[in-house]
Amino acid sequence: MSRDRKRVIIKREHPELSIIQQCKLVRLSRSAFYYTPVGIDTDTLAMMKEIDRVFTKYPFFGSRQITAYLRREGTAVGRLIAKMGLEAIYKRPRTSQPFPQHPIYPYLLRKMQIDQPNQVWSADITFVPVRNRFLYLMAIINWASRKILS
Repeated sequence: MSRDRKRVIIKREHPELSIIQQCKLVRLSRSAFYYTPVGIDTDTLAMMKEIDRVFTKYPFFGSRQITAYLRREGTAVGRLIAKMGLEAIYKRPRTSQPFPQHPIYPYLLRKMQIDQPNQVWSADITFVPVRNRFLYLMAIINWASRKILS
């Protein structure tokens, strides 16, 4: 049930239940019950339009580049870019795309007690973005000692 629907259910002038009790019954915090949304002022709206203009022109810009671009134009930007949910468009690595026909194997270590070195090793791979490319980093880890072997 949405927060707005819960607010409607709670009656301020209920003869038997206080607002606190009603909030507990519908699992809504009192602050959420009393909260009244604040609108966006015209300055913030104008700044958001400016951010949107730059992001539309340069969709590959990240938040830092948009901020720097607008500063050069004489506009100061706060944390609105994250609030607007803007994210740079760029090619991301496709490291976790499983093959559809590949079988899914059971997890064999679920109930295993790991208490001695060299009993279980694991490998992990990740990528590190560098300039226009990605470097791949691989590590082999001993589970008992938590040391990286290679």
